[in-house]
Amino acid sequence: MKTIAALRNSSASLNHFTLHTINAAIDRYFVLICILLLFAGSVVSNMGFAAGVPTLNEIEVRANATELMGVANSASEGTVLKEQLDRRTVYRPGELLETVPGLVVTQHSGEGKANQYFLRGFNLDHGTDIRIVVDGMLVNKRSHGHGQGWADTNFLIPELISSLKYQKGPYYADQGDFSSAGAVHMGYVNKLPTGIASFSGGDQGYLRGLVAKSHEVGAGDVLYAFELLKKNGPWVNKEKFKKFNAVLRYSQNTGTTKFNVTAMGYGGKWNATDHIPERAVRSGLISRLDTIDPSDGGEAHRFSLSSALEHRSRFGVTKVNLYTLHTNLDLFSNFTYFLDDPVNGDQFSQIDKRFQTGFDVSHAWVNDIAGFAFENKIGFQYQNDVIDNGLLKTKQRQTLSTTRRDNIWQNSIGLYYQNTVQWLEKLRTVTGVRSDFYWFDVNSNLDINSGKSYDSMTNPKLAVILGPWFETELYFNYGSSFHSNDARGTTTVVDPATGERLDPVNPLVRSTGIETGLRTAILPGLQASLAFFRLELDSELLFVGDAGTTEASRPSTREGIEVSAFYKPTDWLTLDLDYAITKARFSDSDPAGNFIPQAVRDVGKAAVSFDNIGPFYGGLQFRYFGKRALNEDNSARSKPTITLNGQLGYKIGKKIQLVVQAFNILNSRDHAIDYFYASRLPGESAEGVEDIHFHPIETRSIRGSIIAHF
Repeated sequence: MKTIAALRNSSASLNHFTLHTINAAIDRYFVLICILLLFAGSVVSNMGFAAGVPTLNEIEVRANATELMGVANSASEGTVLKEQLDRRTVYRPGELLETVPGLVVTQHSGEGKANQYFLRGFNLDHGTDIRIVVDGMLVNKRSHGHGQGWADTNFLIPELISSLKYQKGPYYADQGDFSSAGAVHMGYVNKLPTGIASFSGGDQGYLRGLVAKSHEVGAGDVLYAFELLKKNGPWVNKEKFKKFNAVLRYSQNTGTTKFNVTAMGYGGKWNATDHIPERAVRSGLISRLDTIDPSDGGEAHRFSLSSALEHRSRFGVTKVNLYTLHTNLDLFSNFTYFLDDPVNGDQFSQIDKRFQTGFDVSHAWVNDIAGFAFENKIGFQYQNDVIDNGLLKTKQRQTLSTTRRDNIWQNSIGLYYQNTVQWLEKLRTVTGVRSDFYWFDVNSNLDINSGKSYDSMTNPKLAVILGPWFETELYFNYGSSFHSNDARGTTTVVDPATGERLDPVNPLVRSTGIETGLRTAILPGLQASLAFFRLELDSELLFVGDAGTTEASRPSTREGIEVSAFYKPTDWLTLDLDYAITKARFSDSDPAGNFIPQAVRDVGKAAVSFDNIGPFYGGLQFRYFGKRALNEDNSARSKPTITLNGQLGYKIGKKIQLVVQAFNILNSRDHAIDYFYASRLPGESAEGVEDIHFHPIETRSIRGSIIAHF
């Protein structure tokens, strides 16, 4: 164990040194590096390889309004094609997930921090109850230093995403932890039709450079991409966000067998303007774009190696995914200012360093029994996390004391079986069952909070599909799923800060859902869906990384309606609309009230894009993020948030594009997020003041890009 610990500490030190060195270079020579990258990409393209310079044909992908008919198992699943993703105007990469109907992606801190997600009446925080997978790798982090399910998507390069598939609800046998509200899978392309050299600049200190290219090498393709980005944002305390992304992939497709091997690297650091109290702005203590503690911020990196294989034979289709990754986060936050410590302030640091390994294998085959084709799929999923995390008391990023430190080994196995049968021309069923097994081993700096725990859970799945009639299918779904709780919560019996006794939590928490809906393509170019759902959770109990303890919550119920429509009436115009309304309540009785804090009531989005009008293309995106109760009795509420983004592009031949993007076109002063809790500013009473704390959306900004294809 000492040898493993020494290797881990050595690796962490090396990674910190490497990240610091790269970020320093980015900071000083950003524009020069971008220009050199563009030049290098062009040179490599012109040099070619020993096998000759490949000729890549242009690939044009069009949305097919009927592609999910007879394939989808619910009204609330879907696919977003690369064509749609490429036309989105996104302030940050994670906002690509807003192509999922009803899903809102926001930010309450610095850009390097994981986004905050809202879906189906959930405040999903940084990823709890929404499962996010990129290129076969689970993005959500279990037993994370800041919060369970942490899903940081800053490593995404939007130009490389091939498609996005979403499945909402706990109805899918191959979806495990964090999938109660939904699951999102994003894949990367194996090759590009042409190389990409892009340079962008804009307001608020924004600069971005990207080079991406693929080449034929032997029987396969090599894809590489490198991205540099920096920005300050509109904040008084400049964000100074800097990041790099790198991807290197080799892939082959021989017909019956295809595979890829991919290496990715990401590093970022930033200053954070966290949410601030309304009273501080009203009194003139700070402006709405200022902060109370300017030393908040963080540093993160992610390095991964993954592979995927698919083999087709007369015995069926076998798929294998294998990956390993190392991530690191050092996060500094101060949300209560001087409530706990009137002298040094309440800043704290959260540390999470981990090695994560995952293995996923599935096999699908068909049996003919009594004239019926039984489509079968079995799967095995394994994940191991070796975690070193901690909660420290800090001042201006300098450590004052340690609240808790933990070494965690967490292992899980998931087994599932799914069966699909077309019983009649208009009747299809999908049944499945999934079993999960979890082992936790926690070694805490406070021995009494150390220990081991185990839990398992089996969940059934059912879908009944009727139709189609008039290009319309009907769906009924039932199923249950779960989210895991933080390993530390399963063994903690004493509050590390106060010494108070605590009860350990259940490692796995069940969710049960039911849904009915329809999907129609009755008009040419139209794909629309309507879904009615109900979701029950046994508990929303979570480990609170900010305090190092477990926060008890109550069972809950969510009921809602979702409607979405994708319509392409002509070859040059696309309309994308969705609206969702949800009633979310605690399902037990409590004098405090039954409203679930931060549960969003309604979400609406509308996007219009155009292309193939001579050299011009572009679009607009409107988003409505509805009101939310901020406490159990609904006495404190947030206001709705409205944003409008857009872009206009111009093609110069087939090789060059000029693009202008505008964010928050209306220059709205709405809030990205609101909270209600007690904090203390200098001079206030010792018990603090309960107040709404908010993070404003970014002010209007413009970005311009030149994109060269080579």
